[in-house]
Parts: sequence; structure tokens; C-alpha cells
Amino acid sequence: MSDNPIKVYSLSTCSHCRSVKKLMDDCTVKYEFVDVDLLKGEERKAILEDIRKFNPRCSFPTIIIGEKVIVGYKEEKIREALGL
Repeated sequence: MSDNPIKVYSLSTCSHCRSVKKLMDDCTVKYEFVDVDLLKGEERKAILEDIRKFNPRCSFPTIIIGEKVIVGYKEEKIREALGL
């Protein structure tokens, strides 16, 4: 199991984003997530700038596990990055 920090950038209305969160919960890993569409103003702008560093297209979900960046719900790649 990965000891790397896990961050999920998501949209509250996105089914793929919900699937990623459910997978993380099912795997009982600690992760942080940000529902970008629920942010406003400068906070939202700052988060979008952060996401573009990892994913220039700024699509969702964007998952960061340690040094690995996974864009989209790719269960196999996510499990591999988690060491499962």
C-alpha cells in the first residue's frame, strides 16, 4: 500500500470523479480531494493553476499519487500507483 500523499481534483457532478472517490474509500486509503466546481473566486483560480501543472488540459478527475499523475478513472493504473 502506498504511503505517498494522494490528492484528487474532482467535480461534484462528475460520475468518474465519484467512482475514483469510491475506489479510494473501498481501498481504505487516506486521500484529500477538492471538488473544484464548488470553489469560488481566487481559491478556484489558484486550484485550477495547480491542476494545470499536472494536467495542462485541466480535465477531471486528476489524481496525484506521490509523483504519479493519473487523469480520468483508470482503475488499474490507480491500483498500481497505490501498490494494490
